[in-house]
Amino acid sequence: MAVIASLVLGADGSSSLRGNSAAISTPIDRERFLARRRLCDVIIVGGRTAKADGYKTTPVPLVIISHSRPGLLDVNPKAHWWMMPATEAIERVKKEFGPTVSIEGGISMISELLAAGAISQLELSISPKTGGENKINREQLLKFFEKVEEELVVETIFYTCTRPMIKPR
Repeated sequence: MAVIASLVLGADGSSSLRGNSAAISTPIDRERFLARRRLCDVIIVGGRTAKADGYKTTPVPLVIISHSRPGLLDVNPKAHWWMMPATEAIERVKKEFGPTVSIEGGISMISELLAAGAISQLELSISPKTGGENKINREQLLKFFEKVEEELVVETIFYTCTRPMIKPR
């Protein structure tokens, strides 16, 4: 049973480039992200992430947390729309779809879930790309975990963060 959040940042902390996160990803990051995604029972995203990053097809059910009806409901037959806090959605998806949850939402959703202690693992990738938008301080994210493993593969730094703490170090 795991709630795994995935996030890619550029070297300057950018969380998007020209409006989406795929533009700052690297091939090795994308490969690892897709492999992780195939192991989950359900994906949770926010409305803005769903719109910006596509999600027209997903290997498992997709739950979109949003106040307004997402257009993806007409395109992705696995998409579901829920109007509730992400913390409540996690408990519901575990009951309806299974215990392994992939959080692919933006920093607002991830921050909310980190503060609530609802994320059991963070997979943070740092690509060499710069010049994007919505900069995030990676050190602030890493402080939410007791165990942080770092690995450099090709040009991407991967952090696997486990043993979450509700109050950051």
